[in-house]
Amino acid sequence: MTEIRGRAAVVTGGGSGIGKGMALALVEQGASVAIADIIYENAQAVAAEINAAGGKAFPVHVDVCERDSIRKMKAEAEAALGPISLVLANAGATNFDTLHEIRDSEADWIIQVNLMGVLQTLQAFLPDMIARGEGGHVVGTASIAGFLPTTVPIHTVYAAAKMGIVGLMMNLSCELEEHRIGSTVYPPGGVIGNMKAGNERYRPARFGGPGTGEVFVPAASFANHKVGKNDLLPIEAGRMVCRGIRNNRLIVVDHSYQRQLWEEDYASHVRQAYDDIAEYEREHGAPEKVLWDTTGAESR
Repeated sequence: MTEIRGRAAVVTGGGSGIGKGMALALVEQGASVAIADIIYENAQAVAAEINAAGGKAFPVHVDVCERDSIRKMKAEAEAALGPISLVLANAGATNFDTLHEIRDSEADWIIQVNLMGVLQTLQAFLPDMIARGEGGHVVGTASIAGFLPTTVPIHTVYAAAKMGIVGLMMNLSCELEEHRIGSTVYPPGGVIGNMKAGNERYRPARFGGPGTGEVFVPAASFANHKVGKNDLLPIEAGRMVCRGIRNNRLIVVDHSYQRQLWEEDYASHVRQAYDDIAEYEREHGAPEKVLWDTTGAESR
């Protein structure tokens, strides 16, 4: 079990949406929180709201696409709050362009902010967390589009980035177990937020710069109504994530009805793949076993 009370946390993308919900929930549980966001005014507003209600929060600017910006954010957050032992790498952006139509700069941005932003944030904080030996917890925000990739069509680059976070956080748990640091992936499955409206504001200059328009969402992406039912308030999502942190859960989901989607859109395909290879092996024989010694050299 990971204790939240008394710890210092950082939430990237904490100035709005799910990130704000996470920050508010952490403060409810007794943590102090650095609100990190590329829109500094948003971070300031959330921190002011928390401090006015008697909590402790500190606003800080960050562009998670840039390692130097993350390192600066870490230094400022720890100067204000002390050592950070809860890291919620949540910042992200969305896009619904088809793979054959998306601009190169847009594809690069979606991968960089969603996948590399999580990876780079964790790279910045984990060495000190491990060295202190006081445990802690890290969270990467993915998406149902990455957890169950076929449930939201025409979301290809975003789904690829978010599925990468699933692999990152699940494999990272193996590295961190000996250090008593938990790892959680949270793939939101429907949370009320302003990503669609505010998404363009977050684009850094090297990817084309900020814009003011809304994200275009093709009707086909949600035509089957598989997701988007009973959307949560961000604070509810934040409380679910905090529950996952306390209980050291590897995966946190937020809608129980989506178990059926997992069965239909993911597990069924995996089962079919294993049925196919079992049938192939019955027809042609199982492949010869290849063993590996401790040096990684192949042996038969």
